[in-house]
Amino acid sequence: MTIIKRNLFPFIFDHLKEKEITLITGPRQVGKTTLMKQLEKKLKQKEEKTVFLDLDRDFDRPFFDSQSHLIQKIRYEIGEKGYVFIDEIQRKENAGLFLKGLYDMDLPYKFIVSGSGSLELKEKIHESLVGRKRIFELSTLDFEEFIDFKIGGKDQLNFFGLYPDLARQYLEEYLNFGGYPRVVLETEIIKKQAIIDEIYKSYLEKDLSMLLNIKKTESLTHLIQILASQTGNLTNISELSNTLGLAIQTVKNYLWYLEKTFIIRKITPYFRNIRKEITKTPIYYFTDLGLRNFAIGQFGNILHTFQVGFAFENFIYNQLRAGIYLSPTIIQFWRSKDKAEVDFIINTGQEIIPVEVKYSFLKKPEISRSLRSFIKSYQPKKAYLVHLGKEMQKKFEKTKVCFIPYYKNIKKF
Repeated sequence: MTIIKRNLFPFIFDHLKEKEITLITGPRQVGKTTLMKQLEKKLKQKEEKTVFLDLDRDFDRPFFDSQSHLIQKIRYEIGEKGYVFIDEIQRKENAGLFLKGLYDMDLPYKFIVSGSGSLELKEKIHESLVGRKRIFELSTLDFEEFIDFKIGGKDQLNFFGLYPDLARQYLEEYLNFGGYPRVVLETEIIKKQAIIDEIYKSYLEKDLSMLLNIKKTESLTHLIQILASQTGNLTNISELSNTLGLAIQTVKNYLWYLEKTFIIRKITPYFRNIRKEITKTPIYYFTDLGLRNFAIGQFGNILHTFQVGFAFENFIYNQLRAGIYLSPTIIQFWRSKDKAEVDFIINTGQEIIPVEVKYSFLKKPEISRSLRSFIKSYQPKKAYLVHLGKEMQKKFEKTKVCFIPYYKNIKKF
């Protein structure tokens, strides 16, 4: 069995020593079960006692008819102390209250639980488990994880320096097909297509249709297609409402559910001067590029369309987000009414760092009008321009502008 190393693994494993429930959530098919199996394997290597229960298995499901029945099963398997893995907890009705009851019994067991994106919405986990759980969100493979898998765990910076052509080939593969583990592991394009098709339909038919209590998903499908086609652009809710023939509140509800089920991410504008800068209209990016490309019929073909620049911008957003995971830093964007724009603003709360994205090889460190405008207005200590070429630097006023290749992690600078 091929194992893909996940960056979240050490954070979750470190949390296993804490009493609170370890809750792993995320979209369908991103490897939550595989990650839990890896955690269990490492615990067994340390000679810890474990039991793995899966609510997708008919054999395990009856043990969840009551808390006492489940505890009886756990004691039979591992005795009076150990680690209890529960996979697909969203299959359990009133899962939040069920887990709360187990936690409040002060049992000598550590619970590690997984659930799909619908779990929180369906079972109100936050309300039931306040102060009793910590949530870890597992997404599709980010680019660092993807490259680590491709090169077998070797040093990544050396790889990019030694093999730039192969690195570019991997970038193009990732931009085309995204990071769903099953898609990454499959080598044949036609099979990749079948996998992403199954994931997409399963999400629409099982998650969203159930959560929204709708039988026909045409309007949702159309909404996802529109969002995918305008990645990186301002999203006008009224325009979406008119295009889809849906009430504004319905569109807002759909967008909220798309966010909560980990399909899209919303970023909001950064501003200080309300009069000069747009303050409300958000931008949406997709958590997985493959799913985004599939929605607009460009899965595996994005490089040959005008959409490749937007896909690259979405790619950098996902890289930035992976770099700030578990930190209070937020990512925003900047637009002014005189049409100056900066793709991303990294806002740490103490400083702001503008980031521009260019899907091109820049030969000289040229600073755009928009970035100059932002620097003049906010005077950040540093700014970044991410592109396909080499590292360069340029000073503009008091700001150090760093031109960096796509594989560099901004957080480390």
